[in-house]
Amino acid sequence: MIAAFQNLAPTLQALLAGCLTWFLTALGASLVFFTRNASQKLLDWMLGFAAGIMIAASFWSLLAPAIAISKEGDLPIWLPASVGFLLGGGFLRCLDKILPHLHIGFRMEEAEGVKTSWQRSILLVLAITLHNIPEGLAIGVAFGALSAGLPSATLPGAIALTIGIGIQNFPEGLAVSMPLRREGLSRLKSFWYGQLSGLVEPLAALMGAAAILLAKPLLPYALGFAAGAMIFVVVEEVIPEAQREGNTDLTTAAVMIGFTLMMILDSAFA
Repeated sequence: MIAAFQNLAPTLQALLAGCLTWFLTALGASLVFFTRNASQKLLDWMLGFAAGIMIAASFWSLLAPAIAISKEGDLPIWLPASVGFLLGGGFLRCLDKILPHLHIGFRMEEAEGVKTSWQRSILLVLAITLHNIPEGLAIGVAFGALSAGLPSATLPGAIALTIGIGIQNFPEGLAVSMPLRREGLSRLKSFWYGQLSGLVEPLAALMGAAAILLAKPLLPYALGFAAGAMIFVVVEEVIPEAQREGNTDLTTAAVMIGFTLMMILDSAFA
């Protein structure tokens, strides 16, 4: 099965990997069919865990390969990754200001982005969707990098990244569907919106892989871009949201566990 996957085009590999992470989001969201409530501490732990995986993936799966690839060029090895990293953060900053969204547990008047009359449930889903865009891009760039034939871009590394993001997507799906259920939506609607937040990942993965195939010299910049986008989301959105209810020690422990797990995955698949 792995051999057959290896023979696929990088864009198709990225699309399938993105579909896997979306499926795990949907699987997590499906837990809403079995319970109505999840403790705030559990939801905060899940967000912290996701943040830890995203931070570790940003370095081991994206920035480190970007720096390694830059050694083959004429520019300073730190330059492409740094430029891409800042551009990625800037892109998410612009998206954060434009896309209407509302973080879980926030009041309607605290909604961010362009003012809109959209329902609260839609804004909550868009907040998680904002988290998933850089994750999908990271997967796409990782698989697109395989076409460059560089030692630092490997299929096991791309698979490790996919597994790591997929693992944190499972609790993330629950973190979307459960608050929606608590706000009075039906189980089916809560599940639907929960899985919908992850649907952007296959699309973003496909776009990331296609961009690399069209412009291979941009690879280290693209890797840095995906890392910058993820770090921005972690610092701007995920960690503050997880600590809003005062569960700072719990969140910090979850970040450490998530970071360690992603580090182990990347090392084991190296």
